[in-house]
Amino acid sequence: MADKELKILGICGSLRKGSFNRLALVNAQKLVPANMSLEIFDIGEIPVYNEDVRAEGFPAPVQALRDKIKAADALLFCTPEYNYSISGVLKNAIDWASRPPDHPFDGKPAAIMGASGGILGTARAQYHLRQICVFLNMFPINKPEVFIGQAQNKFDAQGNLTDDMAKGLIGDLLKNLGIWTRRLQASA
Repeated sequence: MADKELKILGICGSLRKGSFNRLALVNAQKLVPANMSLEIFDIGEIPVYNEDVRAEGFPAPVQALRDKIKAADALLFCTPEYNYSISGVLKNAIDWASRPPDHPFDGKPAAIMGASGGILGTARAQYHLRQICVFLNMFPINKPEVFIGQAQNKFDAQGNLTDDMAKGLIGDLLKNLGIWTRRLQASA
């Protein structure tokens, strides 16, 4: 019997239309292994977190994010690096989605990658995001680490990833996320 298709939810930590991280996620959709799908959720409509607003219920964009996270088998975060950390909009989306009751991140397999114009390719931001994953009881995979540095030189004018090493790492990351997710599902 074939394994059921794994549904991966991609979350980009940048709102910019031409974001290297958005392009990396779109290119990841082309590299998804068989029996997996990757849907990208746009966090641009998530309001700034306010507990007074949450006390009245989750705004529609937040509820949509929570529902998509809950329905996904695993998550793929693609984070930029702002001031040695993740972007404010990504942190805001995570903060909203993680509020009680029943936050949907609990026990969720996750993978992390990122792209930046700098040489380190979001390494510091990814380590901060891993700390958040640990606190929220997500299970991020460790390898491979995907740091797409000097991203301005790695995409063509149509947004295609042209760097073979980065494509290979993303493909391996997705393959390992699938293996990790199935292992966690089998042990549940």
